[in-house]
Amino acid sequence: MTVLVTGASGMLGRAVAEHLLEDGHEVRCFQRRPSGVDGAQDALGSITDRTAVAAAVEGCDAVIHLAAKVSFTGAPGEFVRTNIDGTRHLLDAAEEAGVTDVVHVSSPSVAHQGTSLVGAGAGPADPDHARGDYARTKAAAELLALARSTPAFRVAAVRPHIVWGPGDTQLVERVIDRARHGRLPLLDGGTALIDTTYVDNAASAIIACLRRIEAARGQAFVVTNGEPRPIAELLEGICRAGGVRPPGWSVPGSMARGAGAVIERAWRALGRPEEPPMTRFLAEQLSTAHWFDQRRTRAVLQWEPSIGIDEGFERLAASYR
Repeated sequence: MTVLVTGASGMLGRAVAEHLLEDGHEVRCFQRRPSGVDGAQDALGSITDRTAVAAAVEGCDAVIHLAAKVSFTGAPGEFVRTNIDGTRHLLDAAEEAGVTDVVHVSSPSVAHQGTSLVGAGAGPADPDHARGDYARTKAAAELLALARSTPAFRVAAVRPHIVWGPGDTQLVERVIDRARHGRLPLLDGGTALIDTTYVDNAASAIIACLRRIEAARGQAFVVTNGEPRPIAELLEGICRAGGVRPPGWSVPGSMARGAGAVIERAWRALGRPEEPPMTRFLAEQLSTAHWFDQRRTRAVLQWEPSIGIDEGFERLAASYR
């Protein structure tokens, strides 16, 4: 097939494009800057530009949609324009161009209300109760995408949970930078069990969803490694891979959540563009358990992760060496 991958300049989008090429597909990458994916055709533009989106999707058989505004801060309208309006532009253009299959890459945060998730399934996306502008707009975008699914225009959603690996600037680089400067506390001792997803596993699951689109259409699937670990252990693995000392101090989660709410308001009032050191959503993620039942995902997608957490840490360390 000819597959359009949006957001291919990011770590996960690039991995998806590379896996598709390895499987023998033709790949077109659509994002604002060159993807750097050898063997793929780049179509540059913004997901908010209807004309650019229509040009990018022309001639494609399938679309994997990863482009999104991913941040803990920013103007609410920016999240709406990119995550909701951009998804609508893409769906309209894809259906008009005769694309038959779309995999919409979402997030477990679309169904997270700030409490622990223990062996949870893929609950319904809930924009009214999701935490923060990113999660709320991704929830609305997922509902929009799945509502468009028909037998002739098949749409499914994949929610990879905390994707990490070499080249990760969203999680790994931030953890290492904060640890290096002594600004990475554990919340409640780092005992909360959290599942994550190594980047190659997330990419292969997304492609498996495309391959199994007839069985998957109209549904959402949470994807993880299926290896819940205490968050202190995960942070230690990332820090040691990056050659920095793991966090050794702890603060109460309730204190961090309160501080995060105050900092968020201050950042928004001051119009500061950089990521705040703490937000309420981040504090919730670092102090509550969130791991998921993977049986339905693996049965429907006929997929298993191939790289375990410990091997992922070894690969991450090798990338820093």
